[in-house]
Amino acid sequence: MTDVPLVWRPEAGLEPAAGPAGGPLLAADSWLVRDGRVRGLERHRQRFFAACAEAAEVPPDRLWPFWRAVLDALPREGLWFPRVELTEGALRLRVRPAPPLAADVRVWVPAIGDPRTVPRRKGPDLAALAELRSGAARRSAQEALLTSRGGLLLEAANASVLWWEGGRLCAPAPNLSLLPGVTRAIILDRARELGVPVTYRRRPPTQLNGREAWLVNALHGIRPVTRWVEAPILAGPAHRAPAWQAWLDGEAEPLPDRPAAQDEVLAG
Repeated sequence: MTDVPLVWRPEAGLEPAAGPAGGPLLAADSWLVRDGRVRGLERHRQRFFAACAEAAEVPPDRLWPFWRAVLDALPREGLWFPRVELTEGALRLRVRPAPPLAADVRVWVPAIGDPRTVPRRKGPDLAALAELRSGAARRSAQEALLTSRGGLLLEAANASVLWWEGGRLCAPAPNLSLLPGVTRAIILDRARELGVPVTYRRRPPTQLNGREAWLVNALHGIRPVTRWVEAPILAGPAHRAPAWQAWLDGEAEPLPDRPAAQDEVLAG
């Protein structure tokens, strides 16, 4: 299976797209599928439905049949990184092989601020964020940090940021321009369950100097930062990351069973 867009037609289901998407990307969501298991699938659904409602007032009764068809279409073996999309007038699915996964990350801290136009909705700014990550790659980094106009830490181009201050797990203040990260929410909920204090901060990146910091997202899970590029910040030792990575890996749950007829069709 390759990254061929499938377009949703209520009368026919998911079909290969006849051409490029019409209009801009209004909303998107993606998650890792490893041998038919996913972390936080219901949270991803909720975020995508909310984004579609905000972007184009798409009602849930239109989205549910598409969502069920998406889950039926996902492979149950191998490593995949599918993406659901809303463009002007169309719902689409891309079933993409997952890129190589990483256990840690180097982060470029650019001089420019946040280029996003719709920071709280995934989709409209993916092209701008991809360009920023290309800049990071030219500097031997995998991610680029986003900061506010006032120089406050927000998140990375494709991941949320968490860090430790003593025994406290810290995150940027929610009133900043942040995407509602699914993996971030899963981790913060787990910290509260364990009695780990969770604190929201308004920090410039330099105040992460010497601290254990993580980038977290649906693809890689938890990646401790091993280097801050082009910034006077030293990465702290990642003492806590291995145990949290092992826990998060175990949080994936099986995709729903396919209807029997669907399995027969896919088997050929």
